[in-house]
Amino acid sequence: MTIHIGAKPGEIAETVLMPGDPYRAKWAAETFLDDPTCVNETRGMLGFTGNWKGNRVTIQGSGMGMPSLSIYANELIRDYGAKTLIRIGSAGAMQTDVKVRDVVIAMTSSSLSTPSNGIFRELRYAPCAEYGLLAAAVRAAEAHDVRTHVGGIYSSDVFYDERPDLTEQLTRHGVLAVEMEAAELYTVAARYGRRALAICTISDHLLTGDALPAADRERSFGEMVEIALTAAFA
Repeated sequence: MTIHIGAKPGEIAETVLMPGDPYRAKWAAETFLDDPTCVNETRGMLGFTGNWKGNRVTIQGSGMGMPSLSIYANELIRDYGAKTLIRIGSAGAMQTDVKVRDVVIAMTSSSLSTPSNGIFRELRYAPCAEYGLLAAAVRAAEAHDVRTHVGGIYSSDVFYDERPDLTEQLTRHGVLAVEMEAAELYTVAARYGRRALAICTISDHLLTGDALPAADRERSFGEMVEIALTAAFA
């Protein structure tokens, strides 16, 4: 048990999927895992452990933003022995060929700042995914016939962005999408020598204004969860 996670020793699996929304964690656990058990309710950040095709999995909410995710990633690794952490979340598209409902698999994640910036001081660390997970996720997406893009994304400090000039430059430089957590996840995992990956479903488009209807979100997000689970145990 930690300050932010109420699970007992042994209740967290070595493989953890991390949606930002705790209720998405609940939905994913009840939809994809056999015999899911709630192992964390501290601060309302729900976590569940169950089995997927005979493999033990925890799905733990991380909250919104890098500071919140950093807390959960650190404690999951340091105190519970998590070895594989995969973010499953939504993102906003930043390229015209990336469409709503597409899946983005993040090779790298740029940011203005992360909670780990103080460690590096003047160095601009480049957070990236673990290649084995990345390659497995690409294969899984192809097997599930899911329209997928692989490349760099942007982890923003804010949801309501006031920097259209930055968005323009990120788009110009080929950044696929924006979300709020991956850069810190990759950094924390690298620090501890763990595997990490971010897989995101495009829920809206910064350039066109398109957005995924609420009724379609679970079906579209389900493809992302299946890719993540398949990649974790490839």
